[in-house]
Amino acid sequence: MKEITIVASNDVGSLAAVAETLGSVGVNIEAISAYGSDNNAVFRVLTNDVATATRALSKLPQFKITEADTIIYKMINRPGELGKVTRKLANRGISLESVYIVSKKQDYTDVAICPSQKDMAKTREVLGIK
Repeated sequence: MKEITIVASNDVGSLAAVAETLGSVGVNIEAISAYGSDNNAVFRVLTNDVATATRALSKLPQFKITEADTIIYKMINRPGELGKVTRKLANRGISLESVYIVSKKQDYTDVAICPSQKDMAKTREVLGIK
């Protein structure tokens, strides 16, 4: 899966512009993380159509758009599991760009894990993903 990262000015309405743009081209937001950092707003988005989303978002003035491979990892839904997973990755020297919950069920949680792209293969190996 691909994660789209959008960096914009941390202005009122930046998230609305992203959400409206995606909605206007029929792209559904599957998961989103949004936060402010200094003068920037950073949005990390998983969608049902990365190509259309990227094309539409690239038309927004002064928004920087990038894509990165992301792993959706299904983990047991209980206290301490994220700590166990991230400790395994840290012990192997894997740097993470982002981590956030995509969906949560009674028995499990789907987590988006975006390592540095150089660590993608090692991350898959540590998590037991082929």
